[in-house]
Amino acid sequence: MSKALGYKAFGEADVQEYFERPDPVPGPAEVLVRVTAAGVNPVDHKLRSGHAPALNGHLPFPQVLGVEAAGTVLAVGEEVTGLAVGDRVTGFALTGSGTYAETTLLLGAATARIPDALPDTWAATVPVAGTTALDVLDQLDLPAGSSLLVNGIGGGVGIALAQLARDRGLLVTGTASAAKQDLVTSTGASFVDYTGGGVADRLRAQAPEGFDAAVDNVGGESLREIAPLAAKLISVGDPSVTELGGAMVHRRLDRAGLERVAELMVTGKLDPHITRTYPLERAHEALALVESLHATGKVVIDLSL
Repeated sequence: MSKALGYKAFGEADVQEYFERPDPVPGPAEVLVRVTAAGVNPVDHKLRSGHAPALNGHLPFPQVLGVEAAGTVLAVGEEVTGLAVGDRVTGFALTGSGTYAETTLLLGAATARIPDALPDTWAATVPVAGTTALDVLDQLDLPAGSSLLVNGIGGGVGIALAQLARDRGLLVTGTASAAKQDLVTSTGASFVDYTGGGVADRLRAQAPEGFDAAVDNVGGESLREIAPLAAKLISVGDPSVTELGGAMVHRRLDRAGLERVAELMVTGKLDPHITRTYPLERAHEALALVESLHATGKVVIDLSL
């Protein structure tokens, strides 16, 4: 039996509860891991709230929170290649199996070995923030010297985007709340406060000719406000971007992307900027912080605490 934080119905934070469950059994294309660290992401509470029924609306309850983890392989499905029992790995969880747990199932094709030099807490941030940023930049394929606006730059994806874009020679401007200014500017990005209204005017003052591209991490009205400022537009989480002439990020969710991001971390080109860590028994606090929109950088559940 292993401990997990999940939910037995869709809803807000009050549907969450800790429970014990048997260790899951991996299917042919899955690996069972003992979780050492789990990343916390906005998608976690969106899944819990029932806002992504195509992903988990058909799954039985209870469902466990979390979609990314680092850990040690305990068992390998018969169709999985390149991984063995005892490997340190990072990857995407099987939907519903979750990662706010002592053990979980990861998708074999979307799981990669962790380089020896990479700590588990960092490795746990590779699947979502790291590979999302990589997929966005590969999709935009901007030449060096291009201007990039990152709407909501202060979270895990935004901070990763800022660093990887900088290393591609892009000129980055990011919007965030004032509390995140120091972290944003530490990446070399220009900062614009998006609170209090009038953000489009402040951005136009900084870039009168607009931006070559914009990446949206916020959605809703904030997305609609910045959309006219960029020649290319990608959103990480709001499908309505297509109504504005933009596109959703095309996620690849493969081992190659995980390995690329891990290498960028090892070589010092990408720091996930983990600002808060929580033990598993306080995982509900970690998610509440991310759900409040006040989290800076990346929040991680560290099962060694």
